[in-house]
Amino acid sequence: MNTAFFYPNQANDRRSVRKLLKNYAYPAMVNMIVLAVYNVVDRIFIGQGAGPLAICGLALTLPYVSLLGTVGTLTGVGGAARISPAASTANLALASKILGNALFLNVMLSLMLIFASLYYLDEILLFFGGSEATIPYARQYLNILIPGSLLTNLNFTLCHAIRAVGFPRKSVTILLAGAIANILLDPIFIFGFGMGIQGAAIATVVSMCVSLTLILLHFRSPRNPLHLTQSSFRPHLLILVSIIGMGMASFIMNITTGMVNIIMNRYLKNYGGDYAIGAYGIISSYSILISMLLMGICQGMQPIISYHYGMGNQARVRDLLQYALRMGTAVACTGFALCELFAPWLVKCFTWDAHLAEISTEGLRYTFIAMPLVGLQIVATSYFQSVRQAPKAIVMNISRQFLFLIPALGVFATHKGLAGIWLAIPFADVMATLIAVFFIWKAINKH
Repeated sequence: MNTAFFYPNQANDRRSVRKLLKNYAYPAMVNMIVLAVYNVVDRIFIGQGAGPLAICGLALTLPYVSLLGTVGTLTGVGGAARISPAASTANLALASKILGNALFLNVMLSLMLIFASLYYLDEILLFFGGSEATIPYARQYLNILIPGSLLTNLNFTLCHAIRAVGFPRKSVTILLAGAIANILLDPIFIFGFGMGIQGAAIATVVSMCVSLTLILLHFRSPRNPLHLTQSSFRPHLLILVSIIGMGMASFIMNITTGMVNIIMNRYLKNYGGDYAIGAYGIISSYSILISMLLMGICQGMQPIISYHYGMGNQARVRDLLQYALRMGTAVACTGFALCELFAPWLVKCFTWDAHLAEISTEGLRYTFIAMPLVGLQIVATSYFQSVRQAPKAIVMNISRQFLFLIPALGVFATHKGLAGIWLAIPFADVMATLIAVFFIWKAINKH
């Protein structure tokens, strides 16, 4: 096990805290950006190569792609949280059994979701706000991507395990190779073979195959301490329950995000039509990039804070939290400035259609008004997961989505139309940040 990197022996001062967090956070940030690139690159090439209705059809799939990924989140986060302490005490047999059970759970849940999704696909897309103009595009994309979600979820679970035993840079390299393959294959399939939106889906699945191949090669390497045997995959009820328990907070957050996106799509369809859904697809591309960077900071922070919290080192936990909050706020403020200043040019990366570009530019500027606050929200949520206070993390996420955003969509849309839908997002961010500040203030002043 790569213990020299995983738990370095450093002096207990703020400089070492910052270095430790950067060592974990930077690879994780690259990792998360690579994951975001898969979807964003597809949208760019589809928007430029298949036209505005194609990108509207692709935007229609976003909630379902998010829901498909919840399996990988559940087993990846939950499995890594159990693997990490087992591996740090050199109990590699237990770590292997945990990973095997995580993969078993991953495959079972993925297959159930895949078969149900394909059977009810048209009904699902209609419920998501699809129309006769956009559903054919969405169907072409999802008919390929839904079966491929098994590969995506396996990649997510295995890369979490690789990081959990001290190889964060290796997991980044593996996912980066897949992302590069996706960028290279997208224009070949979309333009070269004239396959349009289907070509983007095929490129994504092939890229996931590339990543999974590299992961399997890593697990065959003698440098890898975590080896799987046939007995590793034998289901163990207590291990399965513990994986689900550790990953449940992240799972619920992903589920709620997918559900809110469905509701958002329906409001957009009613107040702005297919192009408003397409605009949201473009806007969410930039939101995803910033959110993934913030999640990278959180993934770097979580194992370190969990370790020092378990050791009772509250001073270091507090320093790590404060530095992570500063990093998260800096990332969010940078994203805010870029999107507010360069919105028209950023939108043109996806489309040259004047009507779609106009809606997207307005929406991007409105929705990013409160972006500087989002860093604090996401880091705070992750912190409470790390210190075994998952209910607080769930409360913060659910309150933003269901207590603030959904009611605001109804009220704001009634009075302001499409602009009101865009403004409901920063309103929910402001309210959720107030809750996060309250919880963090109580946590810091408790020690």
